Amino acid sequence: MIDTAAPLASPSAYADAVATAVQAAAAYYADGSTPLGDDEYDALLRSIAAYESAHPGQALPDSPTGKVAGGAVTGDVPHSVPMLSLDNVFSAEELESWAAGLERRLGRPVAAWCVEPKLDGLAIAARYRAGRLQQVITRGDGLAGEDITHAADAILGLPAELTEPADIELRGEVLLTQDQFEHANRVRADHGATPFANPRNGAAGTLRAKDRPYRIELTFFAYDAIGPEDLAHSALLEHLAALGANTAATTAARPQHCAGTTEVQQRIEEIAALRAELPFGIDGVVVKADLAADRAEAGSGSRAPRWAVARKLAAQHKVTRLLGVEWNVGRTGIIAPRAVLEPVVIDGVTVTFATLHNPADIERRGLMIGDQVFVYRAGDVIPRVEAPVLDARTGAEQPIAFPEACPRCGDAIDTTEQRWRCIRGRNCQAVASVLYAAGRDQLDIEGLGGTRAVQLVEAGLVADLADLFTLTREQLLTLERMGETSADNLLAAIAAARTQPLNRVFCALGIRGTGRTMSRRIAAHFGGMAAIRAADAESLAGVDGIGTEKARVVAAELADLAPLLDRLAALGVGTAVTAPAATATAAGESGTGDTGGDGGPLAGEAVVVTGSMTGALADLSRNQMNELIERAGGKASSSVSKRTTLLVAGEKAGSKRAKAEELGIRILTPEEFATLVASHLSA
Repeated sequence: MIDTAAPLASPSAYADAVATAVQAAAAYYADGSTPLGDDEYDALLRSIAAYESAHPGQALPDSPTGKVAGGAVTGDVPHSVPMLSLDNVFSAEELESWAAGLERRLGRPVAAWCVEPKLDGLAIAARYRAGRLQQVITRGDGLAGEDITHAADAILGLPAELTEPADIELRGEVLLTQDQFEHANRVRADHGATPFANPRNGAAGTLRAKDRPYRIELTFFAYDAIGPEDLAHSALLEHLAALGANTAATTAARPQHCAGTTEVQQRIEEIAALRAELPFGIDGVVVKADLAADRAEAGSGSRAPRWAVARKLAAQHKVTRLLGVEWNVGRTGIIAPRAVLEPVVIDGVTVTFATLHNPADIERRGLMIGDQVFVYRAGDVIPRVEAPVLDARTGAEQPIAFPEACPRCGDAIDTTEQRWRCIRGRNCQAVASVLYAAGRDQLDIEGLGGTRAVQLVEAGLVADLADLFTLTREQLLTLERMGETSADNLLAAIAAARTQPLNRVFCALGIRGTGRTMSRRIAAHFGGMAAIRAADAESLAGVDGIGTEKARVVAAELADLAPLLDRLAALGVGTAVTAPAATATAAGESGTGDTGGDGGPLAGEAVVVTGSMTGALADLSRNQMNELIERAGGKASSSVSKRTTLLVAGEKAGSKRAKAEELGIRILTPEEFATLVASHLSA
């Protein structure tokens, strides 16, 4: 394989590089299934351009340099005005140099800039006559594209009719948002089709597909238009939005007018920081001269305009080799596969492992050991394997072997659901279950860490959560490195855990499909452990956000845990009873029946907390903050949306604050919030 980052030292190396680039570009612009990641492709193009610059007489006719889409695609529908690509820069220094070059060409400073996200999709042109959509065309080679009007009704944000009877050609990007991508792969799996490798691959395949027995929706973002003249770019985007077209102004990474390159660099950093939270992929940030006069004077080359450039960001998708699959057993007995990868650097992080959800997911994706695979990582999210590069298979790949017995204890495996599970359940991983139950956000048993949990389980003193509450001083003193003071402290922490509220005890059970937030909602809804145990799947589905499928899982788990719950009740753990939320609402004591609140100062509020808390809230964990919100009558959430009514913004609040400001959501400092909920702080 070509070393995409290496200088090309000979004509043969140059010819091989051109052939590799042409092949990669053809796959990329056809259906996104390129054998190279974005970083590798960009590095290869730079190597080719450097060789051609040093050897001007040796440039091959099929070289991708200077060509729209690398010369990989064509079309039969001519564009009214050439639809060009963008030149790329890869650092702040390169951007400064590019901007200085543009100003030298103009003989004066650029009056203003517009900075916007570079969306990772496919460029299209949409032609309107008298405000009605007539034709949709791909970019193709920039001079002519492919007619894809048949796909228009599935593209959200591309209106069939504008708000004015204008003759105009919208230009923009069509992509799959992350939600649309995941939905698309579920639909394809239901129809026996191979999952898309990544969102761009999915968008390319969907736009060109005809006569499918299923529908996949995409999203359009307008970034330019042919028709309106003499408008600043920022004003043009506002005009397109007024016509009814979707633009990036609807996102946290909205286009921004900048007065100079210092502001430009700052906005680039802001958009890059938002990247992990955006609902779609971006592979860079576009910087454009804002004023029409500057753009007209700068002009365009054969491939790209001279007044715009893409500041590329490190790729979040990479291609690497699947070396193997490990099967790990979680605390509830779930057997989870994990991909072992040939090390690859994604967005500055070396990745050697990635998520594989379950055996059915592996089969749907058609993965094999030895495959070249697309790996995706966004922000701090655990990397995941998306799909194999089928064209890169050599025939030496081997099927992935699924376990026939529990890899930890050797007992049988329950394969009746998509996520396989050891038939011993959480008893297969007693140490993990005990550690989880003792955690700060569950029972908060100080002194019960990993080493101590292993000792207790291996000594036969603890097999489940209830055994913790039967421990004696004499038993603890038999453990290695357990002195009298340590034993007394641990017993005191266990005794304190008996009085933890219902939601924490329920959370400590580690029931599949529940966590801290859902445990609070279940506890608030039913008011007591006896009521929770008596609830069937239909009753559990009445809890806000639980859904029928999760309710079925929780009901089954509660049935399995009946003996443990009996023992806990006999030991006085989790026996506290409060008025269920539904009862409180009926009695007029709560305006938020699903929040667990008491009609307090946050009644009816949907609250998100972000940044570092200060003042009276400084020592509260995020879970404790969420508990405080719900005690005060509100509903805690982790993400800002149109349903959010209040944001508590601490230090370094970041993108959530920006999105709240964009949506006009009320924002309080930690000190202001503490004053608002003062009566509930000590609860």
